[in-house]
Amino acid sequence: MSDQPRAVLGRILSDLGTTLIEVVAGEADPARAISGVLIQDPLDEPARLPGAVVLGVGVYGAEPVAALVERAAGLGAAAVVVRSPVPVDGPVARAAERTGLTVLGLTRGASWAQVAALLRSLLAVDELGTVGGVGEAGGGEPLAGDLFALANATAGLLGGPVTVEDRSGRVLAFSNWQEEGDDDRIATILDRQVSAEKLRLLEVRGAFHALYRSEGPVYLDGLSAKPRVAIAVRAGGEILGSIWVVVDGPLSEDRTQALHEAAKVAALHLLRQRTGLDAERRLRADLLATVLEGGAHAPQAAVRLGLSAQPACVLALAVTGEPSAPDRVAAGHRVAEALSLHLSAIHPRTAAAALGGATYAVLPTSSDEQALRVAEAFLGRIGSRVPAVIGIGRLAARPGELRRSRADADRALRVLGSGRSPRRAARLSDVYAASLLEELTDRMAAEDDLPDGPVVRLRAYDAQHHTALTETLAAWLSTFGDVIAASAAVHVHPNTFRYRLKRLAVVAGLDLNDPEARFEAMLQLRLRAPGS
Repeated sequence: MSDQPRAVLGRILSDLGTTLIEVVAGEADPARAISGVLIQDPLDEPARLPGAVVLGVGVYGAEPVAALVERAAGLGAAAVVVRSPVPVDGPVARAAERTGLTVLGLTRGASWAQVAALLRSLLAVDELGTVGGVGEAGGGEPLAGDLFALANATAGLLGGPVTVEDRSGRVLAFSNWQEEGDDDRIATILDRQVSAEKLRLLEVRGAFHALYRSEGPVYLDGLSAKPRVAIAVRAGGEILGSIWVVVDGPLSEDRTQALHEAAKVAALHLLRQRTGLDAERRLRADLLATVLEGGAHAPQAAVRLGLSAQPACVLALAVTGEPSAPDRVAAGHRVAEALSLHLSAIHPRTAAAALGGATYAVLPTSSDEQALRVAEAFLGRIGSRVPAVIGIGRLAARPGELRRSRADADRALRVLGSGRSPRRAARLSDVYAASLLEELTDRMAAEDDLPDGPVVRLRAYDAQHHTALTETLAAWLSTFGDVIAASAAVHVHPNTFRYRLKRLAVVAGLDLNDPEARFEAMLQLRLRAPGS
């Protein structure tokens, strides 16, 4: 085991910052190495642990906090955590600036036990190693097992079957003795999910409002055959889920306190589980990015992802629509998770991650045609409720070729997102000409190369005289000079169309009998003006 620190301050702030802690004084160096956790005790001999996070339990007020910062700096600590609100003016700010330590505030309502356990869990995940401990508690016991044990212990204390659920009603763990519940509870256990109808009923009847507003257990009667007692599982101000108990009546004071304690323990498990899952997702995303970018470390990253043994294609997915659409980001996350799940069911060695503005996946497959069928099947499954498109790269025979496959997928994805193709999934070979047009447009924009020629003159004439000569030319070229078909396409009489055709030839100075002139006109019609 290496003695190298396994976490950095930036990672800790990323994992816990939205829920438990915030920077209140000093500069937070994201790359600052974190080596351990110390709980300060003024009666104990201070331990020296360079790079430690010092927990200032029971330290309040400007002078005591400043003194703790000075003492922690002398021990080589990296950061200090004290309970919010923290007096950041005066002594605390000066001490933080003088020592270079970061002062963090612990959110009201969060427990010191939670933050200590979570910090130690983060330190137990080696950023450079495999994530074998992800999904496990620091001691090696599965978190799911811990939750089931907690559910059983709570059921034994309260005398009724228990479920632990997330905010969407998904059952994370349940106790024994569920047969003592009612039909609703049994259905929930079988589906591992509270039904949509029941969730709507709970919402309409104000159950969730009461549950999330209350700090303690809420007694709910008349919603099922048997009453329920529920309590929200919190970490600071964030609702992580809830515990539900089937009961015969309101709880006694002792049992109410027992449920309170169970909720605190559940919060710890759920936060540790989320931290582990986030760490695994981050690691896989980093490895996938390394593979797709190529370079010296790509082969090793491919081995760790299990992608080195067979050919594969890169898939690139994006949600289309206006960038400012409020639901676009959320929809992107949902469809990315759905794609990852869909592909993992097809091949267990699939790797997928959100990188930049797209979701990339490497799908082991025998051909790009098979990858296209997989993408089309996925898009067919999600339907039109999410406007997503998928570009597919060429087949990569070995990991070193995945970079080129990713480039293909990006080019195809750009065409699909531009509206040049009506398809929702395509290989680069399917949209190659449109991709060349996109790249030619880019070059024109980069060189400030404004097009000139017959089509530009036609567009200017149409804009000035409110005519449709450009539309006439496009219809004629698209139908290979078939006046009857072209006039029908623009909904005018063939004689009218013939007149417009003669007129546009004069206005544009275009020889319609010249194949080179026709090709140039077709190309310009398909090019986008730079900036459009």
